[in-house]
Amino acid sequence: MRHLWWGGPRASERRGLRARRWAPAHPRYHEGVSPAPVKPEVMSPAGYWPQLHAAVEAGADSVYFGLKHFTARAKVGFSLEELPDALRTLHQRGVKGFVTFNTLVFEHELTDAAHAIEAIARAGADALIVQDVGALELARRIAPNLELHASTQMSITNAEGVEWARKLGVRRVTLARELSLADLRAIRRATDCELEIFVHGALCVAYSGQCFSSEAWGGRSANRGQCAQACRMPYDLIVDGQRKALGDARYLLSPGDLYALHQVPEIVEIGISALKIEGRYKDADYVALATRAYRQAVDEAWEGRALSISPFEELQLEQAYSRGLAPHFVSGTNHQTVVQGRSPRHRGVLAGRVARVAAQAVFLEPAAALSIAPLKAGDGCMFDAADWRSPQQEEEGGRIYQVLPAGPNLELRFANGALNFERIRVGDLVWRTHDPDLDRAARAFTQATVPHHKQDVRVHVTAVEGQPLLAVWQVVNRPGVCVQASSEAALTEGRNRFVSAELLRDHFGRLGDTPYRLAGVELEITGTPFAPASMLNQLRREAVEKLTLLQGSLHPVAIRELGSLRKEQSPAPSLTAAQLHLLVRTGEQLEPAIAARPASITLDYLDLYGLRPSVERVKTAGIQVRVASPRVLKPGEEKIVDFLLKLDCAILVRSTGLLQALREREHPALIGDFSLNAANSLTADALLELGLLRVTPTHDLNAAQVATLARQIGSERIEAIAYHHLPVFHMEHCVFCRFLSDGTSYKDCGRPCEKHRLEVRDVNGRAHPVMADIGCRNTVFGAEAQEASIHLESWREAGVRHLRLEFVHESAGQVEQVARAFQEALTGGRTFAQLTQALKRTAPRGTTEGSLFVPPNYLSLPILQ
Repeated sequence: MRHLWWGGPRASERRGLRARRWAPAHPRYHEGVSPAPVKPEVMSPAGYWPQLHAAVEAGADSVYFGLKHFTARAKVGFSLEELPDALRTLHQRGVKGFVTFNTLVFEHELTDAAHAIEAIARAGADALIVQDVGALELARRIAPNLELHASTQMSITNAEGVEWARKLGVRRVTLARELSLADLRAIRRATDCELEIFVHGALCVAYSGQCFSSEAWGGRSANRGQCAQACRMPYDLIVDGQRKALGDARYLLSPGDLYALHQVPEIVEIGISALKIEGRYKDADYVALATRAYRQAVDEAWEGRALSISPFEELQLEQAYSRGLAPHFVSGTNHQTVVQGRSPRHRGVLAGRVARVAAQAVFLEPAAALSIAPLKAGDGCMFDAADWRSPQQEEEGGRIYQVLPAGPNLELRFANGALNFERIRVGDLVWRTHDPDLDRAARAFTQATVPHHKQDVRVHVTAVEGQPLLAVWQVVNRPGVCVQASSEAALTEGRNRFVSAELLRDHFGRLGDTPYRLAGVELEITGTPFAPASMLNQLRREAVEKLTLLQGSLHPVAIRELGSLRKEQSPAPSLTAAQLHLLVRTGEQLEPAIAARPASITLDYLDLYGLRPSVERVKTAGIQVRVASPRVLKPGEEKIVDFLLKLDCAILVRSTGLLQALREREHPALIGDFSLNAANSLTADALLELGLLRVTPTHDLNAAQVATLARQIGSERIEAIAYHHLPVFHMEHCVFCRFLSDGTSYKDCGRPCEKHRLEVRDVNGRAHPVMADIGCRNTVFGAEAQEASIHLESWREAGVRHLRLEFVHESAGQVEQVARAFQEALTGGRTFAQLTQALKRTAPRGTTEGSLFVPPNYLSLPILQ
């Protein structure tokens, strides 16, 4: 018997390079963590069918998409009825389909959520991407073998957070977009859990899962798929009460887009499992071109080759959709680059600057990009006058009719009446917003008539005289995707021609419009058997048909009977006196807080060194003292945890990573804050089982839902916030550093946060306070104080007696008045209606019901409305 092999050089080259890449000398083997090397997935978004097909043709390994509900992009997605077809389409091409289930689930939606999860599992989804801990629990109960991924909206930023998620049954964690390569490397060394990161697309200014702006200002929760993009609105900067002129910077909270293609080699070397492209709202052209670029980059990095993307291809990515592309936090912190502030929208490619305006033409001083992709007739352009025109004014723009050389400049002409030339000024930036050539470049993927991206197959052939020809077809790197085809007739003895590897390669390689590509043939041959061409062609067709059928068949996981989700409601306790808990953020607020004699005082200071004396001051006063932890903890910030523990007081826990870290250590009383996003009893119970005394409901719940949650889990286990300024944005981006210094980070910014009081004023004239925490992260708080006076009676009936009052920029006198007003109302000294009026007079900028508002018919509204 002879063994003959034919295989492409890329396959053998890849095998050798992969072996060298993961040799035992790799540092991860010395850290005690050594997961098997796996080439990272390129994961692409799909809003609907056109984007799904584009992602497949451009080479995605996996595609993520949502349903019409329970998804963070509520405007797009597939129906449950369409889901099996979508997954079958992907599987036939060897692509995984991940279904996003990444919203918070309310108590009255748990049954509907359970039915949806069951349907997703039955349809054969490869994984479920989840934000809500309660939804995770449902999925584990319903489909224990369904792969679970933690959404980036879980706000996981360190190895402890990864471990917390893994203990909940998660196989892969999508990390926060604010992590650097150094952070990723540190997390990778500390865990062997699969890690996924975003590498391309829009950035939210707030940490995903920690944005309440849409909820606060429009009743549309970002944690429920209804983001209103308040970060893309214009704001004025108010410094110490005065407006600061910032030139063309109007959009102070609108970051540029992420572009980490040049970091792919290091990302691959670190060992990240999946590279995710943002964009379920983007069109098919964007999906196709972004997928193609990262497909190529990952292949080249995995094989040890240099990136080969051309400047022209990079311009195409910018042209497809861009608010300005940069690696941003992936390459480290530089607050001067994350937010430029000139515009919140797609701009495309900078074409140049207006040099002169004529009666019917504009003369353009061209930018460098035009030397790569010249401006031409048919291109769309827009004139950007952000330095002088107000954000409310429409910008001039239109299709270019003619481009003429004019010395060093270009003369641009437009159709009659297309532009108002009086609204264009010398110096205005000019952007190419659309290039028809881009459509043509994407068309190979968006309108493919034959499969553009194919799966490699290898064929093992056994050819023995007198026996049927046997061919085993195996899809490369897909264990289990293997079929067998054999001839009906036995092979005869060959005289002039007989079976050879070259002959098999020729006939088996004719895969034309199939989704497969021949990567190699291995032949075991005995004697000199002859196989006619018709036999080989028939075997090829049979094998392709079987492979297509095998890959397209759904692989639903086993389903368990869930049983009842109805918990017996806990009886409300006897109506003992309510306990007030005060949270202060400045030393000025501390003394009136102590004078109010609350059940506890929580210190949420910017300055760590100011904590210890204040802790001792509260202890001396005989009041329970608590310290608030940061909402985000990154690798290298473990000393903050050690410091908080050494204060020997209760801790208000704001991150799952900290909760996981404290589980392993002796700690004082722990109270879970709103940022843990407890929206239902399943989530609350899971958090309480980790050692919390009480949990604060997420701000996505209205007042009636807070009462319901209290009845479900026990009212003594709830601490509801009755007065505060809603923390609308919690962000890595530092407004202080960006606009009050020339520094790039806390290392060289001069700490303006310690010297100035900052607010951002919206188009309605509301000034929203901005504060920095001990990790130098910023929180923008709602201007009005959100208060629960009209709901206190219903909360008391539900047994809620732990109420928290939180202060931001309130003066000492305002802290005193607010605390006294609540105490009098809760002890019968004034009515709740009188409390409402007192708070309106006392709060710095008035009050609002905010996210506590209860729609009259909220239980009958459609899901996610």
